[in-house]
Amino acid sequence: MSREPSTPPSRGAGIPAAADTSPAGQTAPRTPAQRANPEKSGLVKAYRRVLPESARRAIAQRVSVETRGALMQHMANSLDLQQRRQKIRGRRLQRRYAGHLDAALPRVVLVDGKAHIALVDPALTPHGTRADTLTLLCSTLEDAGIAHFCVRHASAGTTPAIAVAAADRRRVLHHLARLCGHIPGYVAPVGRDGVPGQPLPGFVPSTWRQVEKSDVTRVTWFRTTADGTLVLGQEHGCDIQFWAREEGPHGPLLVAPRRNGVVEEVPAFAEPVEAPVELFTGPLGHTVDTDAGALDRARRTVSTRPELTLRLPQDITFPIDVVYTWVDGSDPVWAARRAQAQRDAGGAETRHEEAANDARYLSRDELKYSLRSLHQYAPWVRTVYLVTDDQTPEWLDTSHPGIRVVSHKQIFSDPNALPTFNSHAIESQLHHIEGLSEHFLYFNDDVFLGSPLTPHTFFFSNGLTKFFPSPALIPLGVHDPADPPVAAAAKNNRALVEEGFSTTFTQKMRHVPHALSRSVLGEIEERYADAHKATAAAQFRSPEDLSVASSLHHYYAYHQARAIPSEMRYVYMDLAHPNTSRRLNRLLAHRDMDVFCINDTVSTAEDMERTNALIAPFLEGYFPVPGPFEKRA
Repeated sequence: MSREPSTPPSRGAGIPAAADTSPAGQTAPRTPAQRANPEKSGLVKAYRRVLPESARRAIAQRVSVETRGALMQHMANSLDLQQRRQKIRGRRLQRRYAGHLDAALPRVVLVDGKAHIALVDPALTPHGTRADTLTLLCSTLEDAGIAHFCVRHASAGTTPAIAVAAADRRRVLHHLARLCGHIPGYVAPVGRDGVPGQPLPGFVPSTWRQVEKSDVTRVTWFRTTADGTLVLGQEHGCDIQFWAREEGPHGPLLVAPRRNGVVEEVPAFAEPVEAPVELFTGPLGHTVDTDAGALDRARRTVSTRPELTLRLPQDITFPIDVVYTWVDGSDPVWAARRAQAQRDAGGAETRHEEAANDARYLSRDELKYSLRSLHQYAPWVRTVYLVTDDQTPEWLDTSHPGIRVVSHKQIFSDPNALPTFNSHAIESQLHHIEGLSEHFLYFNDDVFLGSPLTPHTFFFSNGLTKFFPSPALIPLGVHDPADPPVAAAAKNNRALVEEGFSTTFTQKMRHVPHALSRSVLGEIEERYADAHKATAAAQFRSPEDLSVASSLHHYYAYHQARAIPSEMRYVYMDLAHPNTSRRLNRLLAHRDMDVFCINDTVSTAEDMERTNALIAPFLEGYFPVPGPFEKRA
């Protein structure tokens, strides 16, 4: 694992050109990322449904993980009749309506086991999809002369909504039906709990009878990558809300059918204002150049009401940057420098094996996919700083304004401490990065975002940071020479907190992005000057190290009421565990984690072929869309 040593668019905006699609029924060549996933197989699901858990547990005790995995893979590769029927149904649907659907029909995708027509988007992202859907619907209503305004939710990044008068329901549904006949979309009534029903084909006339009385209707265009490995559906659609007219003390009002966190009612007749689409969809982030040209989703505006443009107390308006530490252990120049430093320090045998293990320096291009996860799920990040020992990944486009490569030489207060191969030392200097925002996230390259997140996952709007304690415990007592470097550093952190705040913490931190405050890190450097300086000077991980960014910052800030413990959906996987393949398949099938870490602390260079075969297809399948920081061929 490559760890450091520890112009508004047209109405069809976002709709792919015919060149991006494949004919109905045509199957694109399968890539490694498209291998049958047992966790998506109907046969495997039926096996788990029919066989009691006790029986499956008994089988697990007698049959190896490898054998069970091979059997499930065979079941997934076998003919799944239900999925085959759905695909045939979808292709019939294409042929039936192809005569009056102007847009190309790129492919049939299965969502929850059912066939849907999806549009191919070469630069597919959740935030881009939300923006495309919102602006397309606004353009349609505007062209039809139907008064409307976008509704702002209390938190950004949720399903956007458009309000129309209930009196205009018939006209709205008529034009939506025409639009879904032109560009194949889906609709569903939204319940009082905000959950939409099953998506119904909007290009089928009978569908509209099922939503004609709903006060909120979800409109969705399913979108997919060219190879079908990623599909975005209802969660990235747009709600049409029908606001009822009532008489108020000062004139007629439009009353919201659902709570939105900002207003319950607005004047029925008022001059609309224009606002950036990001106010309703969340930030759009950096754009990606594709064969179709630059998809410029920035600075689009939509119609709304002045009341819905107010800045709210919970709005996070401060910039947030991301810092990665990265090393390429396969670089022979770097490897020779490290080997010489080891010899000068008395050899690797003088340190704990985890401090010297080659797995800490192996690179499988995890950084590329971690950056893709940022692009997909955290478009609100301003700038990414990549801290390296004068190394740059060959695929990285360093000319992009959103990324900066920072040398160790630019951040270390004491140049005599370099070169260093100690992640604790490097992490102690991150707040010295020139131009770094006060609030930032620190990533290792084996940490990935797994679903759309907002800044509120990591920060409060008043500037407080969040941290994520692990249930795993730190043994009590002072550090011992036999302690792994991570445990020793945690004990050293604890001794400082005990001395300063008279409490004893026992929990480790999860392997997630660390929300940090630059000023807090500066205070730690001043308050614990001797220990901090010793950490920065240690070339390799040492029993005397502090782990400043990943632990000490959080407990120090907490005791000063500047950080709050929090929770997130998270999973940690070790490539050495025999059950990791199944867990990766499950994660790829469900995509239900906010953050996941795929760690490797014991592999050697000889293990690369085995571990690459495990992780490479998973990462390409989970993050198939190239990010803005990758060079274009």
